[in-house]
Amino acid sequence: MDTNEAVSVLKFYSEWYFIFIYGILIEQPFDLFYGMRIFMKVINQHIKEQDYMSVYLLYGEEAYLRKQYRDKLRDAIVGEDTMNYSYFEGGQCDLKEIQAIGDTLPFFSEKRLIVIENSGFLKSSNEPLADYIKALPDYLILVFVEQEIDKRNKVYKAIQSKGYVCEMKQQPTSVLMKWIVGILGKEGKRIDRAAVELLLAKTGAGMDLIRMELDKLISYCSDKAEITSDDVEAICTTQTVSRIFDMITAIATKKQKQALELYYDLLTLKEPPMRILYLIVRQFNGILQVKEALQLGKSNAQIASEMGVAPFIVGKYVTQAKYFSIEQLKTALLECADIEERVKMGRLEDKMGVELMIVKYSQPL
Repeated sequence: MDTNEAVSVLKFYSEWYFIFIYGILIEQPFDLFYGMRIFMKVINQHIKEQDYMSVYLLYGEEAYLRKQYRDKLRDAIVGEDTMNYSYFEGGQCDLKEIQAIGDTLPFFSEKRLIVIENSGFLKSSNEPLADYIKALPDYLILVFVEQEIDKRNKVYKAIQSKGYVCEMKQQPTSVLMKWIVGILGKEGKRIDRAAVELLLAKTGAGMDLIRMELDKLISYCSDKAEITSDDVEAICTTQTVSRIFDMITAIATKKQKQALELYYDLLTLKEPPMRILYLIVRQFNGILQVKEALQLGKSNAQIASEMGVAPFIVGKYVTQAKYFSIEQLKTALLECADIEERVKMGRLEDKMGVELMIVKYSQPL
């Protein structure tokens, strides 16, 4: 067997080993993938034993998990019982109405459930709500679902002392890979590592987006059992954030034409120039954080944990960081802030401002 044949055999078996190892998890619930994630085990134990805390807070950047555990708690506590279930969201979250419902005894049931989502109650002072949480009736369960919170907030402290707080973080690449393979396995489909990595490169780490693209893949590959990178390339959409990654890479490597083409593509997709600028700033800031952390001798895993992002995103930042000095990144961030200010004051057209920034930093040396 020559070298090329040996490489081909190793590649074949490594891909199928990947499928086999992850495939054994196909029939397992997503919770299994959290292994050491104690908070998930606690909520699942409450559901299993039907022994609930009086208040729960589900927060963090992973919207898919916030929704999943909100629905798990709702289904377990009240099921199809609409008389003892109330839902408040955003501007509809009126504290007096919530209290009035909460103080009403449940009808032919032991529990009443109120879900409060995206209320903003945990980002601003609300002493009446904090006091109410401290003295909830025995029959009442409150579930707060928020993307952002302030841990100095009195409502947060009241929930922490009386109930259970669960942070839904963006998941590591290994967890996302297992989840993807598990979902496809339930549909009788296999996927190799290269195709999974391409999918994640297109979607980013957001589980809602991944799930949406998986549904498209399942439909597109309805007549075959194995999903390949070609299938992913053919049907899956590259999300805006992934395009921004590509654009920053093009800027870093001085590929000006490619960087501008990606910018024009985003404009064609109706992305506002100022949102594109915001994403560029977030990207530069991420690269700066990674570069500074690397200088302190931190590993990719440590950096990912501290930044609260998936490790594969840190890997992309590490690659891009090689092309910038810390001084260049700080200067770029200051210039982005200057562009934003001039646009807001009407001294610069937004589309032109972002384009000028891209041209400047992608200019060949």
